[in-house]
Amino acid sequence: MTSKLGGILCAATLAALASFPDAAAAQSRADTLRMSCAAAKALVARHGGIVLATRRSLFDRFVASRAHCMPTEMIEHAFVPTADNRQCFIGYTCREHNFSDTD
Repeated sequence: MTSKLGGILCAATLAALASFPDAAAAQSRADTLRMSCAAAKALVARHGGIVLATRRSLFDRFVASRAHCMPTEMIEHAFVPTADNRQCFIGYTCREHNFSDTD
């Protein structure tokens, strides 16, 4: 009976954790403010595309090149604060093309 109860508790715990994926992901994101500029840049280069926290509750996906974006996206230079540099160039962010006419 005890092992059956333990199994039920384990399943309930796993179900509860699965229902909060964003909270778990937010806690595991690397924080650029806690690393050097070189370390942040190397992390993006190593992973190709990675979500990093850049402020307490702000995060974005950074990429090493356009190859890590969707075909309809373009890249923009990405500068983030790090422990040793307030405006560290770590790679790029993917952004949708703006096809609006300005004529």
